[in-house]
Amino acid sequence: MLKVENLVKKFGDKYAVNDISFSINKGEVVGLLGPNGSGKTTTMNIITGFLSYTSGSVTINGYEILENPSEAKRNIGYLPDQPPLYPEMTVKEYLNFVYDLKGCTLNRKKHIMEICEITKTVDIRDRLIRNLSKGFYQRVGIAQALVGNPKIILLDEPTVGLDPKQIIEIRSLIRGLGRDHTVIISTHILSEVQAVCDRILIMNKGRLAADERTDELTKLMEGTKRVLAQICGSKKTILESLRALDGVSYVESSKEIPGTDATLFKIESNNGSDIRKKIFEMCAEKNMPIIGMELASASLEDVFLNITREKQTASRKTKKTSKIR
Repeated sequence: MLKVENLVKKFGDKYAVNDISFSINKGEVVGLLGPNGSGKTTTMNIITGFLSYTSGSVTINGYEILENPSEAKRNIGYLPDQPPLYPEMTVKEYLNFVYDLKGCTLNRKKHIMEICEITKTVDIRDRLIRNLSKGFYQRVGIAQALVGNPKIILLDEPTVGLDPKQIIEIRSLIRGLGRDHTVIISTHILSEVQAVCDRILIMNKGRLAADERTDELTKLMEGTKRVLAQICGSKKTILESLRALDGVSYVESSKEIPGTDATLFKIESNNGSDIRKKIFEMCAEKNMPIIGMELASASLEDVFLNITREKQTASRKTKKTSKIR
């Protein structure tokens, strides 16, 4: 359905997207995940044909996006992070406008009604878009992406600015779209992709850092033990002491514990060993009281941070090696 091969996009001498390849099949709901500046939006803009690329190829339902743009774009419905709505139009007027703009040949009345039913906008068809809530505004944005019944739906940050109830409703809508469309969601919200996506692509600094099914992604952290410890004392001294412990692969300080001089530390071991006893003995020896300590399971956030951290570390090591040479 969608095939991206060796895609590169440069702005001057800077790589926004650096040699990424992936394919997405019919009926998949895929999350394109990454921190700000990772290349997510650039990739989405290339797939939709809004932006050209430096090298590589993007094929949509058999059509290369630059060689056959019209045919390729007929297979795409796109919701950018700022929905392209006209506030002076009613919802019905706007969807009819998009219908004409796309040159749609489906039965107009029936098709638009079906879209309104799918997006639950039937009751607001005659309202001005400027008077809609943020949640309905997003629903109308998704509705315009569905005009023409495209095979691939791309959603860029679909729940930004919504309240919790609206987020739940939009996520339910997205899951429903996955029954009849291939859906790609670009976001930096980890809970978003975990809630609705079958598969996750993680981008970091323009590269594809991971491509895994959502339920398999946490296996990337197998062999890593994680301890959350609340330790009293100098944050700097505690960090240095923890990092010097045998078997500790990563330490970071988090929030300070109210009403105490303790700080929460996240401590990881990459050899699968339980390092709580070593932490306790070290803290007792250095008179740094522990007021709380527990093992923590790996979350999607932990996996994401671990993957991007590994890539950044590898990049720094490569640069150092180059300098030595």
